[in-house]
Amino acid sequence: MQFLSQQAQQRRQAGFTLLELLVVIVIIGLLAAYVGPKYFSQLGKSEVTVAKAQIEAFDKSLDTYRLDVGRYPSAEEGLGALMTAPPSAGAKWNGPYLKKGVPLDPWGNAYQYRAPGSKGEYEIISLGKDGQPGGAGDNADISSQ
Repeated sequence: MQFLSQQAQQRRQAGFTLLELLVVIVIIGLLAAYVGPKYFSQLGKSEVTVAKAQIEAFDKSLDTYRLDVGRYPSAEEGLGALMTAPPSAGAKWNGPYLKKGVPLDPWGNAYQYRAPGSKGEYEIISLGKDGQPGGAGDNADISSQ
């Protein structure tokens, strides 16, 4: 009999009880609930930062295009004029003005190019996460103007 009770004690000491496991799971869940939203809000901010950086790169490329050709691309030519010479640019075009082509915005949508823009000679717009005009937060439009 004494042998059985020693074996039972060893078995009890070797593992965790259900209560101990539940406490650990609750603590991990609380930590995830606290850290998760902070992590994902930072992810959204980084996408907006990338979109602003890409629009800034377009601005610089468009300025170089204007120095060479004497004007900004028309709305019909769009941002594609930075990669392939439009017929109206003639021999003055000295591109391509972007290294890797015209990228999509961080949410997978094409940037919109307007010439003339609402506040200047041109405007580059990303419609944000939702891909629709307007919005707030991650869904807000990002513009070069």
